[in-house]
Order: sequence, then C-alpha cells, then structure tokens
Amino acid sequence: MTRHWSAIPLALFLAACASAPTPPPAPAAPPGPAVLTDGIGMTLYIFDRDVAGSGKSACNGPCAANWPPQAASSDAAAFGPYTIIKRDDGMRQWAYKGKPLYRWAKD
Repeated sequence: MTRHWSAIPLALFLAACASAPTPPPAPAAPPGPAVLTDGIGMTLYIFDRDVAGSGKSACNGPCAANWPPQAASSDAAAFGPYTIIKRDDGMRQWAYKGKPLYRWAKD
C-alpha cells in the first residue's frame, strides 16, 4: 500500500479559530524532531498527490472531509515558505513550500 500523506518536519502554529483573524504561521524551535502543527498542537499534513506550486488542492469532497484543509483567514498574508492557495470551493488554505496543508479529522 502506498502512503500518500506526510507530516511536515517543521513546527508551525496557526490560529485554530476561523472566526478570529489568522496570524501568520510562526516557526518554533522545540527540542528534538519537529512537526508542523496548528494553533492547538494538532499535526498538519501534506498530500503527496498535490503538486507543489500549482496553487491547487487535489483533496476535495470526501477527501477534504477526512483531511480538512488548514484554513487561512481573508486577512492572512503569505511569507517565506508559507503561501495561501484558493481552493475550488473558494476557501483560502495555507500551503508550505507550495504544498497545501491539511489536518486529519480523526486526530
């Protein structure tokens, strides 16, 4: 079986509340191996089928129900390796090095 989801090896904290303005991701330097996380410490993932830099997500419909996109608020701005893509449904989503970021619904 091929694994298509990967955790990002970097710490990142995003706002967890969609109604509050989303601060930009802020790198942190925890001891030991780091993992990309959202504002409440939940792991963020990339989807191997997403094409870096395409500005598109390959995870829609039932896929997005299982792997919710990491939302970016309307006032969030891209910086460094963090960008924002616009999904097919119009939602803004954070991306790292051009690859959209997701959470796992069962975490």
